[in-house]
Amino acid sequence: MDTARITEILTDPVTVDLVERQPITQIAYAAADGSPRVVPLGYLLREGKFLFFTIPGSDKVAALRHDPRIALSIDVYPPPCCLLVRGTAELREEDGVPGEYLEASFRTMPQDQHAGFEEQVRALYDSMVRIEVTPTWVRLNDFQRTAPRAVERLLQAKQG
Repeated sequence: MDTARITEILTDPVTVDLVERQPITQIAYAAADGSPRVVPLGYLLREGKFLFFTIPGSDKVAALRHDPRIALSIDVYPPPCCLLVRGTAELREEDGVPGEYLEASFRTMPQDQHAGFEEQVRALYDSMVRIEVTPTWVRLNDFQRTAPRAVERLLQAKQG
């Protein structure tokens, strides 16, 4: 999929609203033993890239270093709307607790819990791994303009 089309979908007002409304994404990747894994994570979308953070000893770090292919889904109901993404993960260890990790985490909790959460993670984590996903394919299914491809093909067959 070309970069211009990816950018168009990621900056579509429906996508922007979806990302603002849903602070958790599901990521999928191949574990070290080759079996599939799906994990919910807080995230940020910055300049067309998805950012996640985890601890260096996480199983997903070892798996993504071995095979950086990753997929993610951001979805809300009702009405149904989902963004599907495939891409490549780049990993980099950073000292301490990155501000972007806190920003992503704060999206998932009430403001009065931010200070306590930040104090807790700063005491626990000496470093974190930044996972930056560059999309290579995206699809927005808003069920108004677009739907899953199988549904679209069925509709075309019924109309034609």
